[in-house]
Amino acid sequence: MKKVLVVSAHPDDEILGAGGTILRHNRNGDTLCWLIVTNAFESQGFTAERVAERQREIEKVAARCGFSEVIKLDYPTMTLDSSSLIDMVPRISAVFQTFQPEIIYTLNRSDAHSDHRVIFDAVAACTKSFRYPFIRQVLMYECISETEFAPALPEKVFIPNYFVDISDFMKEKLEIMKIYNSELGEHPFPRSLDNIKALAHFRGATAGVHYAEAFQLLKFIEK
Repeated sequence: MKKVLVVSAHPDDEILGAGGTILRHNRNGDTLCWLIVTNAFESQGFTAERVAERQREIEKVAARCGFSEVIKLDYPTMTLDSSSLIDMVPRISAVFQTFQPEIIYTLNRSDAHSDHRVIFDAVAACTKSFRYPFIRQVLMYECISETEFAPALPEKVFIPNYFVDISDFMKEKLEIMKIYNSELGEHPFPRSLDNIKALAHFRGATAGVHYAEAFQLLKFIEK
């Protein structure tokens, strides 16, 4: 049994990028922890109803995915910048030291959303082997509408080099994504069920399976 930690900037990132893989870990009996870095607040202009609904969505998704623990850092969404790292790095470090994950799934370093990029930097700062010897794998996941819209520069390319067969979980991934109904739209909107399935179909063809999720492996330590 492995200890797996999944990092989201915003609820829905985790299902878009790693939903099938999370379900696979759950089936395998692994212990799952979900770290959600930002949250929505009325002070930002969100209605009380939307704030409450978002919390219900998190509860539903956590139950469907089998997360044993959900940790919310409650930074206001869409406000993160480099100055946030001073406070964020020690808070994420504390989560890692307490849960001691072997596998970490985190956001892509060059996503179009600035929240994603800042959170990646904070997570990366907490993966040094001499401080976190329990970490064995660190992987970035792709997030539809963010990863593919990063600037088309060589240093910002997401390079998939690790594939997980999610053929048995594709249908359930889409069903769970429907919990985030307000985030979905009709094709050609990027976050459509058609596009989510199409990406998994494309990644599956690369890996020789029906459906797959792709990751960029940053670290793999075998002991």
